[in-house]
Amino acid sequence: MDMVTERRNRTMNTADKIKELVQTLNRHRHAYYNLNAPEISDAEYDRMYEQLESLEKETGIIYSNSPTQTVGYPPVSELEKVPHPHPLLSLDKTKQVEDLCRFCGNHAALLMLKLDGLTVKLTYENGWLAEASTRGDGEIGEDITHNIPAFENVPLAISYKERLVVTGEAFIHRKDFERLNTTLRDKNGEPYKNARNLAAGSVRSLDPENCKDRCVTFLPFNVLDGLDEGEHSNSREERLYQLSKLGFGSCPYIPLNPNQISPEYMELRIQDLKEKAETLDLPIDGMVLIFDDLAYSASCGRTGHHYKDGLAFKFEDETYETVLQSIEWTPSRFGELAPVAVFDTVEIDGCSVSRATLHNLTFIRELELVPGCRILVSKRNMIIPHVEENLDRGHYRDAAPAICPCCGAPTELHRKKGEKGRIIETVHCSNPSCESQQLKKFVHFVCRKAMNIEGLSEATLEKFLNLGYLQTFHDIYHLDQHREEIIRLEGFGEKSFDRLWNAIQASRSTIFVRYVVSMDIPMVGRTKSRVLDTVFSGSLNAFRAAATDDYDFTQLEDFGATLNRNIHDWFADEENLMLWDTLQKEFTFEERKEETTMAKNTEFAGKTIVATGKLENFTRSEINDQILALGAKPGSSVSKKTDYLICGEKAGSKLAKAQALGVTILSEAEFLAMIA
Repeated sequence: MDMVTERRNRTMNTADKIKELVQTLNRHRHAYYNLNAPEISDAEYDRMYEQLESLEKETGIIYSNSPTQTVGYPPVSELEKVPHPHPLLSLDKTKQVEDLCRFCGNHAALLMLKLDGLTVKLTYENGWLAEASTRGDGEIGEDITHNIPAFENVPLAISYKERLVVTGEAFIHRKDFERLNTTLRDKNGEPYKNARNLAAGSVRSLDPENCKDRCVTFLPFNVLDGLDEGEHSNSREERLYQLSKLGFGSCPYIPLNPNQISPEYMELRIQDLKEKAETLDLPIDGMVLIFDDLAYSASCGRTGHHYKDGLAFKFEDETYETVLQSIEWTPSRFGELAPVAVFDTVEIDGCSVSRATLHNLTFIRELELVPGCRILVSKRNMIIPHVEENLDRGHYRDAAPAICPCCGAPTELHRKKGEKGRIIETVHCSNPSCESQQLKKFVHFVCRKAMNIEGLSEATLEKFLNLGYLQTFHDIYHLDQHREEIIRLEGFGEKSFDRLWNAIQASRSTIFVRYVVSMDIPMVGRTKSRVLDTVFSGSLNAFRAAATDDYDFTQLEDFGATLNRNIHDWFADEENLMLWDTLQKEFTFEERKEETTMAKNTEFAGKTIVATGKLENFTRSEINDQILALGAKPGSSVSKKTDYLICGEKAGSKLAKAQALGVTILSEAEFLAMIA
């Protein structure tokens, strides 16, 4: 054993001895005072008490539940707000081991258990605990200092006299939760759903007596301020070790050597930590990978949501129980009624979630969903709210609305084949003039991807439709006829109308792609419109001729049979054809720009590039525009024909498929470097 290890073990043995004495003395106090059944003599108790006092004085470590600290904290009337000068943001998340390897790169890092509890910040001044607070929303938390004496292992006093700010997790061990939950009940009189809820409720209690005896434990995972002296002060691992010398517990972790990183190696280390958590009875919901070099960590920066020096690894999408209150049906611009579940709000990954799409009638029937049933909700891929299960099956009644909730017209059931030949049933409004459908069509027409008219919000469009100013898209370009009425409307005036009118006039100069997108042909968005622009050389007449003839659009890349049918069906409708022909008179079309020599000469020219995940420097439309400018083709899905995949945050299934197919994978930074 080397000297450093021996020194560390000796320090930790002293702290462990103090913890052992605290637990033993508290057990005997309980037996003596509460059970009237003393287990040891008074002399033996006094001997251990004096030993504890001596060790506390020697080390400066005094735990919050130490019997030497007889004075507790009184209840409070409310939890005071506590601002966090250093925001307590979360970390970005992934479920892919490969993401952990790529994130680690060539930097030393720690792989640490992600404890399933409540983040707490402790602030020490002159060696004494001055304040304890919850994370809250990351910017502002709540003062819980009064509850710290009820914690199992938080030092009230430490030997370090400088300012020290520590963050960690407050949690309840799994076996303690199982024991406590046999008698404890939540505010609704029900057993607690999980240990996290019990820990959060205990920590945020106004009365310390409610927190007492609930076995709340604290383990630190970061030092925000202090312990920055000494030779190894730039190491996260060293600071965690220094915390252990001060009497804090330690969240289990494994140092990672970047020279050993591989998916197989990472899987083994994750399994090692899982087994450690099992042995220590720790509640976990994943792992955290974070850089050891603190200076490098600081240089990584942050977003408004998370710090960039670490990555959380989630085992799976967690589910949360809630109650379905209702199912809302809203007409889309194509007439299909979209069902949305409205349920009691649940907190998932720091976000309040109360709604989730139910996709179609088949989905509702298969889950037997009815208002009042208990459901399990998750955030798929940590992004999209999703109803996973119905806990109260057997009470289903037909959920399909007989009439459109917007216009009152009868509804129709449509059947179509889904994946693997599965029949999908959807509900549709039978009225093509349904007000909701019309409003959504106008919203699409003026949106950024289409005619890009600023100032025509959904609320404004709805108002103009109700007042009769708008009936067709043509009417947008003649709103000046209603100028006097509009400037008298609430929220309008001469200046606001003039700004709107200038935006409308600016949209008159447009291009093939915007015009086609604005027509809202099903499944023809910007990407497909760009392909059509290239194939038909920017000629609207040539595209019209092909669409009204027998042109086979499936010969174009990524154009399937359904899209081919959608285009021909749209142009077979006389009203659509009249709109296509007459609306063009409102516009002047910019001359189509041919591919530049520079674009033809890039290494991306002629390649198919797919972008996935959240990008920092581009919206989805902007990255596709950039791909086109390079002479490449933007793709919407990964296939054998894909040459590059640009990965942003939360890349998801496209990344896994690209890796399986051997597609070249680029980070956003790598892509930017290649086109610089």
